[in-house]
Amino acid sequence: MVLPEFQGAPPCAAHLKPSPSAKPIGDLKANAAEVLARPAEQREPLLITQNSEAKDVLQDVASFEETQETLARLDILALGNQDVATGKVAPAARASSRVPRAGCEAACLGVLMMNA
Repeated sequence: MVLPEFQGAPPCAAHLKPSPSAKPIGDLKANAAEVLARPAEQREPLLITQNSEAKDVLQDVASFEETQETLARLDILALGNQDVATGKVAPAARASSRVPRAGCEAACLGVLMMNA
C-alpha cells in the first residue's frame, strides 16, 4: 500500500492534540516525586514551564517507548514509499519465488510465537 503524499504544510503540533497539562519548574523542584508520577498515571505528557515559557516535556517510559516504536514503523513505511517512487519494486510472485523455502515455516512460526 502506498500512502498518499501530504498536501500542503504539515500541521503544527498544537493542532494535532490538545496541549499537555503544564507545571512550573518550581513545582518539579519542590514536589519531584509527585510531579514525576503524574505522566505515568495519566499516560499524558507534562509540559514544564520556566518564567511562563515552555521548556521541557516529561513523558512516562511506556509512552516514550511506544512513540519510538511508532517512529521506527513510520521510517520503514517511508523507505518503502521511496522504493515505490523510484521503481525499486517487484511483482509479488517474483519476490516470493526468491524467498528460500527451507526453514521458512519455522522462521515464520518463531516470529508469530514472539508476537503472541
